Amino acid sequence: MNINDKNFELEVIESDEPVMVDFYAEWCGPCKMAAPVIDQLAEEYVGKVKVVKLNVDEGRESAAKYGVMSIPTVITFRNGEEVERLVGFPGKSGYQELLDRVAK
Repeated sequence: MNINDKNFELEVIESDEPVMVDFYAEWCGPCKMAAPVIDQLAEEYVGKVKVVKLNVDEGRESAAKYGVMSIPTVITFRNGEEVERLVGFPGKSGYQELLDRVAK
């Protein structure tokens, strides 16, 4: 699911389930490598963690608010609070470990 500055609060902060936000850009090479992995994990973690994507070129406000300086960056949230973040592309296993820590 793609989100933006307008629905970030609703989809992430007010979410009843943990959320992983993928901050990315279309022009980012590592983001393109991470995208299919994140899409696959989004399906695997349905009902445990909501996985959303925010294009930093379209969601500058949210990226700035959370201090995203490099992409790809993923940030996990639980109960509206940041839990953990990963900068760069850690591979599928790196994302799985992060999701397992935040999953319900």
